[in-house]
Amino acid sequence: MTQDNALLQAPEVSLRDGSNSRKVFIKTYGCQMNVYDSMRMSDALARDGYEPTEDMEQADLVLLNTCHIREKAAEKVYSALGRLREMKKKKAAEGQEMMIGVTGCVAQAEGEEILRRAPAVDVVIGPQTYHRLPEALRRVQQGQRVVDTEYAIEDKFEHLPIAESRKIRARGVTAFLTVQEGCDKFCTFCVVPYTRGSEVSRPVSQIVEEAEKLVEAGVREITLLGQNVNAWHGAGPRGEAWSLGDLLYRLAEIPGLARLRYTTSHPRDMDDRLIEAHRDLRALMPYLHLPVQSGSDRILKAMNRRHTAAEYLSLIDRIRTVRPDIALSGDFITGFPGETDADFEDTLRLVEEVRYAQAFSFKYSTRPGTPGAELKDQVPEEIKAERLERLQALLLKQQQEFAESCIGKEIDLLLEKPGRMPGQLIGRSPWLQSVNVDAKASQIGDIIKVRITGTGTNSLFAERAEAAV
Repeated sequence: MTQDNALLQAPEVSLRDGSNSRKVFIKTYGCQMNVYDSMRMSDALARDGYEPTEDMEQADLVLLNTCHIREKAAEKVYSALGRLREMKKKKAAEGQEMMIGVTGCVAQAEGEEILRRAPAVDVVIGPQTYHRLPEALRRVQQGQRVVDTEYAIEDKFEHLPIAESRKIRARGVTAFLTVQEGCDKFCTFCVVPYTRGSEVSRPVSQIVEEAEKLVEAGVREITLLGQNVNAWHGAGPRGEAWSLGDLLYRLAEIPGLARLRYTTSHPRDMDDRLIEAHRDLRALMPYLHLPVQSGSDRILKAMNRRHTAAEYLSLIDRIRTVRPDIALSGDFITGFPGETDADFEDTLRLVEEVRYAQAFSFKYSTRPGTPGAELKDQVPEEIKAERLERLQALLLKQQQEFAESCIGKEIDLLLEKPGRMPGQLIGRSPWLQSVNVDAKASQIGDIIKVRITGTGTNSLFAERAEAAV
């Protein structure tokens, strides 16, 4: 997962046994997987009578679901906890209770240190144990402070309830579905293997059951999630190992499921079956997020990426051969230890050759405990920043060119939510762009044919082309 957009979820929670409902506020940092985790925590707490609120000051329980990918992630959490401590003191003075919890990857990385540095925190739960959150909160009510970051032996997904249909409908016509967690690649810049653990794949039956319930509740597009999603190898109906391509073929058979996506992928796990799925499945959208990180073979080796730039480019050619209209997205790091001007120029050349529809790019920052943190030849901050600025200018130019190439095209648009203007809805193109079009609120969930008429800063504009499909 790559985006660091600090999304805000608002599940309400109640820690008493039902009658006297309490409210929970969940702030979600980071990637789509954390958004999914927040929703599943909310669903688990709902069984104990918890309900979500969007007003932190009204909450009886505040959870920070944290991400450890970006620089100074832990310090940002401690800063937020400082503000929450004052809110908790104020509520206590008024005779009101507020519990505070930290979940997710910072919780996994910091553990007991969070309780030491932030005495206002009541519970710390890692990403592999959030199914045990309701029980941990009951222990808090008995006067304990709880840390639960041990990797769970049991399958947490078996213990997590799927939300009621009304809650699924309220969340919209698109949904995330985690199928894989953890990573065995051990890229030298990345903390995921240490915070999320080794690769674990959910079984086919569990995934299909959840997908079917989502679709029954009105979901039309599902995005499969994993730290390394195309490494998914779940147990099939007879215990045999399936690949992600096999899973996509099975999910495409669900009546009413119009669209499928998946993220985030590793080039080493892009096998023939998955490429064939892009060729064969109408439901699989022509969009692929395939991080490369650098265009320099020397830096790729230092990153332990296990592929070369040429191998990455050859893979892109294979994918585009079967799906010429596919939009590509990627991740890039500038200033990895030892990166020279020549290495960076290799990255620019790769970007020029691939031509990305969108991408995410960052300056390298050390992560304690990762091999990259111990490497010598750390690149000066000003050089990292200058390279990032050049790279982002090129990527933005390509993104704008891709958007402009869409003008005049007729596309199928899934209408998702109201737009900013009256009588306007926002949908997603097959290539994951936001598209604004005049339509009625009653059409949310429809897929309509539109013609792209123009581009905005981060979205497209369209007019209706013909009747809904």
